[in-house]
Amino acid sequence: FKKTGNCHMEKRRYKRKTFHLSAERISGDKTFAVFIENLSEDGIYMITAPSDSPINFTPRETINIKLKLSSGEVLNLKCNAIWSYKTHPSGLTSNVGMEIIEAPAKYKEFIKTLR
Repeated sequence: FKKTGNCHMEKRRYKRKTFHLSAERISGDKTFAVFIENLSEDGIYMITAPSDSPINFTPRETINIKLKLSSGEVLNLKCNAIWSYKTHPSGLTSNVGMEIIEAPAKYKEFIKTLR
């Protein structure tokens, strides 16, 4: 982040597109509901669904995401957690910023349709 006066300016390679989408986080043989709040060519911001116990994400942790597009097509994305924080007051949801590792061509095509 670059600080300018009283505001913070963020430097990103790709512009974020606000896009509310339900998705799944895959962990081993279990799936968990997540909500995608915005997307870019190389990143995703997600919020986990409320759970009985807090979920901790560590920087560079691999997170697998399954997106189901309105066309019915399913995209599997391998991501690295860049940052995360628990939502207050319960701490039972987490906000997570992720970097997509080698986004598939279909994902890049999808992002271009959002412009």
